[in-house]
Amino acid sequence: MPNQKISPWPFIGMGGLACALFLYGASVLLAPWWAVALLILLWLVLFVVACRWWTPHPMRLPWLAAFAVAFWFSFINAGGAWLGWTA
Repeated sequence: MPNQKISPWPFIGMGGLACALFLYGASVLLAPWWAVALLILLWLVLFVVACRWWTPHPMRLPWLAAFAVAFWFSFINAGGAWLGWTA
């Protein structure tokens, strides 16, 4: 076991999820409180999935983080366009 190589991908994915958390939290400047609460709830679900995938599927974590950022972008833009969220 001491010679086993450690994959960097789960660390990269968790770093991406941390960045997504900052985006989700800063959304309070653009979106109503209930939308930010939904985003934070989604982030918690993604974090639990990332923790479960850490060892069995380390290559999936960066994709999970990319999904989190893409979803945030789509969610905020859709809310601005269709629901009239303004800063």
